Amino acid sequence: MDTGDTAWVLTSAALVLLMTPGLAFFYGGMVRSKSVLNMMMMSLGAMAVVGVLWVLFGYSTAFGADVGAGLLGKPFEFFGLDGLLGADSLSGKIPSTVFVAFQAMFAIITVALISGAIADRARFGPWLLFAGLWATIVYFPVAHWVFDFDGKDEAGNVVDPGGWIANKLLAIDFAGGTAVHINAGAAGLALALVLGKRVGWPKEPMKPHSLPLVVLGAGLLWFGWFGFNAGSALGANGIAGVTFINTLVATCAAVLGWLLTERIRDGKATTLGAASGVVAGLVAITPACSAVTPVGAIAIGAITGALCALAVSLKYRFGFDDSLDVVGVHLVGGLSGTILIGLFASEAAPAKINGLFYGGGVDQLWRQAVGAFAVLAYSFVLSLALGYLVKFTVGFRATEEAEVASIDEAEHAERAYEYGSLTSARGTGKPSAAAGATAVLEGSNKK
Repeated sequence: MDTGDTAWVLTSAALVLLMTPGLAFFYGGMVRSKSVLNMMMMSLGAMAVVGVLWVLFGYSTAFGADVGAGLLGKPFEFFGLDGLLGADSLSGKIPSTVFVAFQAMFAIITVALISGAIADRARFGPWLLFAGLWATIVYFPVAHWVFDFDGKDEAGNVVDPGGWIANKLLAIDFAGGTAVHINAGAAGLALALVLGKRVGWPKEPMKPHSLPLVVLGAGLLWFGWFGFNAGSALGANGIAGVTFINTLVATCAAVLGWLLTERIRDGKATTLGAASGVVAGLVAITPACSAVTPVGAIAIGAITGALCALAVSLKYRFGFDDSLDVVGVHLVGGLSGTILIGLFASEAAPAKINGLFYGGGVDQLWRQAVGAFAVLAYSFVLSLALGYLVKFTVGFRATEEAEVASIDEAEHAERAYEYGSLTSARGTGKPSAAAGATAVLEGSNKK
């Protein structure tokens, strides 16, 4: 066991866990004030459900002994982490339990990401049911495909086969462009179709109620993402350093790409655009951070920032209500970052692969495309089926009355903002001007 590597991965796991509350702020700020708590609770609920399932059988399904051509691990091999708790149980140079904890955070945030596509209209209980089913049937197997590498003996012989994307297709996905972002984006598209459009969409304006919360959430996501990407090196080493720098510069370039696109298209660069550009850049560099140089990372970030800025309008053209642009940012950003590896990969980077622009031909490009679209198709089809299963058994969507009045009160008996009665400073008992303004604001929120 290497104590330095262990400390870094434990720290990275904590950083990645922070991303889910960060996502709750990001999504919560983007919705209207009457549904902010429901939005945040969907992220917190995903943490609770997936955390339990991961320990019981999720880790085994993703990283247990392969039971069929790289498609699935043994679901109950490490049930409840049985056999992994001893001090001599290692995953590389770190304790197995540390690796379990790190990967648990990936499973949690992947499920939470989906919720943005159905903001303002989903019931909380059915969402938890869907989250558990989706993690079990979709995420855990896909994590096996992408993250479970072949175990080999000292002679290089495979003694513990892993997932097909990582070991047979040989597609590069360092930290989850396919397993996390394409996976969640495809599921978000499926659920947006299952639940249908929000009441009043797209005719009524549904602007973010708190851009400061959005920026706070984006900042927490960026902070935690260094654990997400650099932590995936599974050691305090040079690979972590390269992925850390690439995560920084790709995100910066994506913000610029998004804002420039907004400026050309709309005449203004917006705060929401900057925050969204942060997330788009982080999504794009996630699969590519070990395969490209910093210059390649800048190119991937800038291209993806512009693409995602354009892609968020697709929902208006095709008529699907992806409330918080999970499709436009995570699906499109994940596809962009994964496929662009085939163009910008450089053998100077830790992955030691050349893409098309570095003399490597199209060999890596087709591998990236096959991996990306295989996950997209698998996730979309099964997410659609699971969404309809929940819809037709327990009911998925909130009533129109609850959606219009306040889904927070209908589902949680709470409101994010309570405005107490204000009286004049002289104690006359007459409402002050501030109280009048508050009453107007409350009325507008109810509408």
